[in-house]
Amino acid sequence: MDIKFVEREVLKEKPKSNFGFGKYYTDYMFMLDYTEGKGFHDGRIVPFGDITINPSMMVLHYAQETFEGLKAYRTKDNEILLFRPEMNAKRMMKSNKRMCMPQIPVEDFVQAVNDLVNIERDWVPSEEDTSLYIRPFMYADEFGVGVRPSKTYKFMIILSPVGNYYPEGVNPVKIYVEDEYVRATEGGTGFAKCGGNYAGSLAAQVKAEKLGYTQVLWLDGTHRKYIEEVGTMNVMFLIDNEIYTAPIDGTVLPGVTRDSIIHILKDWGYKVNEVHLDINELMKAAKEGRLQEGFGTGTAAVISPIGELNYKGEIITLNDFKTGELTQKLYDTLTGIQWGKIEDKYNWTHVVK
Repeated sequence: MDIKFVEREVLKEKPKSNFGFGKYYTDYMFMLDYTEGKGFHDGRIVPFGDITINPSMMVLHYAQETFEGLKAYRTKDNEILLFRPEMNAKRMMKSNKRMCMPQIPVEDFVQAVNDLVNIERDWVPSEEDTSLYIRPFMYADEFGVGVRPSKTYKFMIILSPVGNYYPEGVNPVKIYVEDEYVRATEGGTGFAKCGGNYAGSLAAQVKAEKLGYTQVLWLDGTHRKYIEEVGTMNVMFLIDNEIYTAPIDGTVLPGVTRDSIIHILKDWGYKVNEVHLDINELMKAAKEGRLQEGFGTGTAAVISPIGELNYKGEIITLNDFKTGELTQKLYDTLTGIQWGKIEDKYNWTHVVK
């Protein structure tokens, strides 16, 4: 793919600390157009800035939009690493297919990410637990208010230096189990990374925060009892020394971090049960002392320990509200690979050049 580079006259002043999450954006962004009958065209890296939106732009009315999230990491040797970017590319293609949007080739997705990060490599922070967050996204930009797939789209990538996603950092979070609202149902878009899924989850998130909880644990939309995922993460539980997590069968996001953690766990000899776990069985396991640890997995937070669950007013505490031994070991191992601190025997990392 040919990519044009448009250099800006003056570069921004880079933040040196207190990055937060999504507060600052780099000097450049990537843009690629799609036109029906022509395909993808005009790849370019241009100065970060506003985009023009027509009031009739179809994404505003029918929500044809998908996005991804991945990170770039700086090693102690000043190499810049990406983590399994081809998996993000493949997942975005599945999301796009579900939303009747064009599928950018995996190699073009990875090239666009690599080339933009390479230009912006000075923006990749070096402080502990920091990285450069990468947000690829695509949206329908045809003008019109007829209900049908758009004929034109724009694929973009923006970058942001970030610290911890949750204010708790790698410390246990409190989770509210949602039994009123539904995130996804079979045949829907639960497996797709599209904005509508997140918009529909906000009411439960707001409710949870008012009750003093950081995130929401979603139950299935049919029976309202099977554990699916936590708002921005997949979720796993250690019960009787075995791992339990929801299967990828159409209502749960196929997380890159989730897949990586499962690989590591199996290498360590753990039995991983990808099954529909009843929330009542989880609560029972907690009461009986068989629920040992719980944690969320995702690109933004990496691994987030769960310290408390509230289901219908019944509250259980996991591991005395402390980060579990397995949770910490998984975090240290995965981030060790991502930051190039330990050997990557899985060949997951991609050196930016």
